[in-house]
Amino acid sequence: MNQISARDAPRDAFPGNLIFKEFSAAEIGAIAHLYRGEVYRSTIWRSRLDMTTNWTVVLTGVSLTVVFGSVSASPLPLILVGPLVAVFLLLEARRYRYFNVWRARARLLETDFYAPMLRGKQGRMDGRWNVLLAADYDTPRFHISYLRAVGRRLRKNYIWVFLMQALTYSGKIFIHPTPAMSMSDIFEHARIGPVSGQVVIMAGVAFHAFWVALAAVTYLMERRVRRRQQTLITIS
Repeated sequence: MNQISARDAPRDAFPGNLIFKEFSAAEIGAIAHLYRGEVYRSTIWRSRLDMTTNWTVVLTGVSLTVVFGSVSASPLPLILVGPLVAVFLLLEARRYRYFNVWRARARLLETDFYAPMLRGKQGRMDGRWNVLLAADYDTPRFHISYLRAVGRRLRKNYIWVFLMQALTYSGKIFIHPTPAMSMSDIFEHARIGPVSGQVVIMAGVAFHAFWVALAAVTYLMERRVRRRQQTLITIS
């Protein structure tokens, strides 16, 4: 996760009357419990992210088994699994937005409360990180847009699943039911019922080109947001 420490935030992002106050033992204990809670919630949502990824891998593996189980098997399962994987990607992006909230809060406590304490500085409210955290609790919101969340999960995991599907589909129509010796053979192997092989292949190219373009566009969005650094708890 991309995260900005309160120490790196611009001064004009905070109120002029910064509060410097040492935490009491009871307050430090409360913050410790708060940190445990945020780590627990981020862990729960992390496991939910892994769940959708596991579904994607299993679904893709089953489709490969069916398609390459016999020479006469149709490549249709590999085509149908593409939209299903896309649905899992969209579900995972939604879950990632929630995970990002809890992880950002825990990370802010780690960098601006626990790390200084471990360096020998007593924990205190300095009017910066605690104001950020309090504001995030007062008005909770997502720190990353849905489109950028889709792009992150796509670049981290799903782009490789789509690549595997494209490669295995290409291999299927090249070798089954007989090795293709010309483009007409490839189009004939790709044919699905009344739909010609040319149309099927063009649809597949457009499908995968869309996800590659989305990965590139969201990556450029990430770079632009990092330069702006508008959000202080986490880059949004």
